[in-house]
Amino acid sequence: MGVREGFEELYGAAPEGVWAAPGRVNLIGEYTDFNEGFVMPLALPHTAVAAVSRRDDGVLRLHSADIEGPVVELHVDGLEPLTNTSWAAYPAGVVWALRAAGHAVAGADVHLASTVPTGAGLSSSAALEVVTALGLNDLYELGLTRPELARIAQRAENDFVGVPCGIMDQTASACCTDGHALHLDCRDLSIRQVPFDLAAQGLSLLVVDTRVKHALGDGAYAERREGCEEGARVLGVSHLRDVAYEGLDAALARLSDERVRRYVRHVVSDDHRVEQVIGLLDAGDVRGIGPVLTEGHASLRDDLRISCDELDLVVATANSAGALGSRMTGGGFGGSAIVLVEAADVDTVTKAVTEAFAAAGYTAPRVFPAVPSPGARRLS
Repeated sequence: MGVREGFEELYGAAPEGVWAAPGRVNLIGEYTDFNEGFVMPLALPHTAVAAVSRRDDGVLRLHSADIEGPVVELHVDGLEPLTNTSWAAYPAGVVWALRAAGHAVAGADVHLASTVPTGAGLSSSAALEVVTALGLNDLYELGLTRPELARIAQRAENDFVGVPCGIMDQTASACCTDGHALHLDCRDLSIRQVPFDLAAQGLSLLVVDTRVKHALGDGAYAERREGCEEGARVLGVSHLRDVAYEGLDAALARLSDERVRRYVRHVVSDDHRVEQVIGLLDAGDVRGIGPVLTEGHASLRDDLRISCDELDLVVATANSAGALGSRMTGGGFGGSAIVLVEAADVDTVTKAVTEAFAAAGYTAPRVFPAVPSPGARRLS
């Protein structure tokens, strides 16, 4: 059953509109966003879809086709941060954030369905937030721009749900375009669409979902964020973005805490890797980004220490089987890796990774191509 039909069955009337917002995979630049650095995500074909109608009685009704359970009924005046731990906190948080920003959202009926894999580090939560924000923006004629909608969605996740994420995921979902990666400066939120047509180059970017669930709310993400902030404080800068790559060794010598030193080295070097990838893509050398991806994985594994055995196995196996480069992507502790391969080698690399997982006794991974896709949009 489609989302529109599901809405009609639930609420007894047709929705006023249907919207979609994608998940994302991050090509390069991890844990750099809250350090006001650079990231480079691309939107996936997988989307959260929402059918939405307005209400004028202060009632917010939410339902997911993907999660067993009845319609969740809330009152917009009673929305309180950090009180809801279910999936409904993400769309409810958007309504709360819109109202907190002064927008007169008087209620809504929402029915959601998503093809973004949950727990895979592909921003299923940001897709839910952005699709809800876009639908309400259109129906209530709020006039918010895509970057502004991303900010609203981020505030919903930070302040209402309680996850201290940066701005990347929501901006990617709201602002990506077909056939491009998004170069986002997380300081001024300026964006540049960078052509990333892999098929034309005879290449493919595979996502390998390890099916190992990660939970960013478990404190590990927040601990690394705190460590980065401590590093910036000791170095006398507002954010690690302000530490020049050329001066990294000198900066590291000033840090006595080995943990903070590792985090700083990762963030500053990953910002540099984003700039390297931009330069290679601008020069038309897509294959040249492969070694940069692999170098990024080593940094995430050794300095940030957010990888896991399954992710390391993907990277080592894929590269040994002929991939141009690989790295874990997203928040870590499970989730997904990306693998850049020649199109002719997709089956060989996929088979090698699948067999390596079987030999290790791991659950079979899910492997699919990351096709750079459009961002959030109205469907009907």
